[in-house]
Amino acid sequence: MIEPNITPELIADHGITPEEFERIKGILGREPNFTELGIFSVMWSEHCSYKNSKPVLRTFPTKGPQILVGAGEENAGVTDIGDGWAISFKIESHNHPSAVEPFQGAATGVGGILRDIFTMGARPILCMNSLRFGPIDGNDEAARRNKRLFAGVVGGIAHYGNCVGVPTVGGEVYFDESYEGNPLLNAMCLGLLRHEQIARGAAKGVGNPVFYVGPATGRDGLAGAAFASRELTEESHEDRPAVQVGDPFMEKLVLEAVLELLQTDAVVGIQDMGAAGLTCSTCETASRAGTGIEIDLAKVPQREPGMTPYEIMLSESQERMLVIVQKGREAEVQRILDKWDLPWAEIGFVTDTGLMRVKNHGQVVAEIPAAKLANDAPVYYRESKEPSYFAKTRAWKLSDLPSLTDPQKVLPELLASPTVASKNWVYRQYDHMVQTRTVVCPGSDAAVVRLKLAPPPAKDRYLAITTDCNGAYCYLDPYTGGAIAVAEAARNIVCSGGRPLAVTDNLNFGNPMKPEIFFQVREAARGITAGCNTFGTPVTGGNVSFYNESPAGAIDPTPVIGMVGLIDDIAHITTQWFKNHGDAIILAGNAVDAADPYLGLGGSEYAKRLHHIKAGLPPHLDLATEKKLQDAVLALIRDGKIKSAHDCSEGGLAVALAECCISRHPARNTPALIGARVDLSAFANGTRLDALLFGEAQSRIVLSVAQESADAVVAQLQAAGVPAAVIGAVGGDALEIRTGASACKWSVNELYDAWWYSITRKMES
Repeated sequence: MIEPNITPELIADHGITPEEFERIKGILGREPNFTELGIFSVMWSEHCSYKNSKPVLRTFPTKGPQILVGAGEENAGVTDIGDGWAISFKIESHNHPSAVEPFQGAATGVGGILRDIFTMGARPILCMNSLRFGPIDGNDEAARRNKRLFAGVVGGIAHYGNCVGVPTVGGEVYFDESYEGNPLLNAMCLGLLRHEQIARGAAKGVGNPVFYVGPATGRDGLAGAAFASRELTEESHEDRPAVQVGDPFMEKLVLEAVLELLQTDAVVGIQDMGAAGLTCSTCETASRAGTGIEIDLAKVPQREPGMTPYEIMLSESQERMLVIVQKGREAEVQRILDKWDLPWAEIGFVTDTGLMRVKNHGQVVAEIPAAKLANDAPVYYRESKEPSYFAKTRAWKLSDLPSLTDPQKVLPELLASPTVASKNWVYRQYDHMVQTRTVVCPGSDAAVVRLKLAPPPAKDRYLAITTDCNGAYCYLDPYTGGAIAVAEAARNIVCSGGRPLAVTDNLNFGNPMKPEIFFQVREAARGITAGCNTFGTPVTGGNVSFYNESPAGAIDPTPVIGMVGLIDDIAHITTQWFKNHGDAIILAGNAVDAADPYLGLGGSEYAKRLHHIKAGLPPHLDLATEKKLQDAVLALIRDGKIKSAHDCSEGGLAVALAECCISRHPARNTPALIGARVDLSAFANGTRLDALLFGEAQSRIVLSVAQESADAVVAQLQAAGVPAAVIGAVGGDALEIRTGASACKWSVNELYDAWWYSITRKMES
């Protein structure tokens, strides 16, 4: 093949600026050839280099006594959980591929995050996800398209995870117009390992052979990292070659083979071929070790004839690994790979040159300093400007919102809103019980899994895991929205009986070169930092996904937080649903936040769903107040005084109370519905009814306790500086809420029907 001339147009097509091209020439001491241009294009893309986000990422707290491998050091972070055990967890996006090929885009997103975890030496024990789509209400063309994307993404996640045998134990799904044409798929995985099992992705040992492991390289996924680093357009469907095709059965073989290999000392370094494929895995492993690496592409298994060096180096075909083997131990490695029926090839060796040298049939086709390629991408300090839309959103007054006249109709409608409604249509497609570790299944504030730790004296521990972010809050005030994402994640962990441990983040934004978008990035990161510092949850790593824009505009800023908490005793595990008739219901926190000029209605599901308004400011958050609440509730849970705990979030207090009544669904899908009688009259004087029932004030948890413990629990909360009051009792077959002179009463069967079947009905319409 005759390589094309390196023209300004070709350089621009690769997403490289004229200034960056001059920098490349300085590194090489010459002009790059076509293959080298492609290599720099993917490695210096935002997806691989974080060139626009590094200044922001450096502000995150990443250190702590529990952190064994920190953010950016390896494929994923590692966090200590005691007794020589650790967990490795991370979240990453596959947004653009999911937009143009939803099933494969989502499936391969799961595959990629699994490899990040088992490459660290950890056995994956669970997956989570955070999903965003355009509205699925109605049956017009837009709604039908959103339903297809939704069904395709969920199907891809379910197919891959179920086939590999890793349970998907929970997550979140939001629906909003801003994600029209640009859905988000953020996939999270967590694995378990011993401290001594931590693996590194470094090409150590000059002369050590380099093995290619996994299926042959094809043209699928070609330049996928570069594809993820530009906006979606009407022509993006033509980028389907940039979407990989996954094989979960091959992934299972790779997983088991890699973990077995890592039990030996025959492997000195390992990395998956994820974004940028063979390019990234070779230069990054060499860079980490301060060595060089030489490979011959003629030895790389290829499933399509006539593949060029450019295509082989940039392909992102799935389920492939790069393994650096201890010289003299090749036969041992080969036996393990053959045992698992895995294709493999010895394609090169470690050198002392510091170069990534790529040959094809012995002829050099690329030669680049590995550390410069992996680490010396330009870093940009982008201009930041307050968004002009703030003038409109902040001009909106709460008095512009019509008074609530009929809450009787509103609660079922909010429960049926796809963002609030039960996500059983999603999680019933997942196998969330495989590996038999799942203790709290999808549908409570956080998933809970059991860690079967052996041998003694190690005792079993339990993890609580959640993903959280409200994009509307971040749109209205990115700082507060970022802080709330962390606070709500921590609140969900605490409501499940856990102590927040650490976080991983997935920062989903529009084009960072637009000053108003970069303002969102910078401010959301500042909020996340404040939240993580408050709760002592360092960032272990994660992902940045920019250019999430369709022709209609940018998505709402969506900095997703994945948080893990540790539960020391099975007795501390707590769920959100009411347990026994006669139990007292306690509201921990203020019913309405008087410090909030919008009384929790800014950006609320009530304002969006009922009045089609996304304006004002998000709910006020005081992090010190939030920390007091969480510490006090966790202490009560550990004292054995709490029967249920549920975070108040989307939909407000009335929705939280309804979910406590209807969200328990034991074996055989038979709902265990239980009613409640609630009196909010003490908070109703001079307060807007919509704010009291449906405002989304922060730092609130609905608790249920034995009736005889109620006074003591309230006193303990108040002694800790947390407002608290008994607001009702569990029992009956209806939810009754009194607000002064008026009262509403809903059959729990009616509420359950609206909530449980909402998404199913919309998907079948």
